[in-house]
Amino acid sequence: MSDAGIGPAAASASHRCWISLGSNIDREASLRGAVADLRRAFGDLVLSPVYESAAVGASAPPYLNLVAGIETALPVVTIVTRLRAIEQAHGRLRGPDRFAARTLDLDLLTYGDQAGVIDGLHLPRDEILAYPFVLGPLADVAPAERHPQLGRSYRSLWQERCAQMAPLVPYPLVL
Repeated sequence: MSDAGIGPAAASASHRCWISLGSNIDREASLRGAVADLRRAFGDLVLSPVYESAAVGASAPPYLNLVAGIETALPVVTIVTRLRAIEQAHGRLRGPDRFAARTLDLDLLTYGDQAGVIDGLHLPRDEILAYPFVLGPLADVAPAERHPQLGRSYRSLWQERCAQMAPLVPYPLVL
C-alpha cells in the first residue's frame, strides 16, 4: 500500500488510533488474517483480548471482537482506505443490511484526541459508547486513555456502563 501524498508536515504528526475488529464468519481465520494484514499496513499493533458476543440487530452467529491500536501519521482517509482493502481481501461484502453476518468488520474508532468530522468520518465513533464489544476491549488495552469528546478514561466509562451492557465472554484466541 502506498503512502503517496503524505508530506513532511503529516509525517511529523503521529496519532494513536484505535480500530475495532469483528468477525462472525470463519471467525478465527478472519481475525488472524486481519491482524497480519494490519501489521503489514501499519506496523506494530497493540491488541486487546478477544471476546465473543452476540450479534446485534440480526439473528446471526456470535462475533469475535477485539480492538487494535496503531501509531500513525497517515490521514484518516488513507487509514480507512486500507481498512476497507483488508476487509475486501477477506471476503467482506457490503450490502444494504447493516447487521448482516460478515467475515470481517474493521472500523476506525479514534484518531488521536481529535473529534469531529475528519475526512468525512465522524470521530470518535459512537460505537465506543454504544457497544460492550467495543468499549470493553478498549478499556482493557487503554484503560487510562481518555475519550476525545468526554475527557473520561475508557476504564471509568466501562465501569459506569458495563452493568447495563450485554456481558462479554473472553475467547482464547492468540493473535
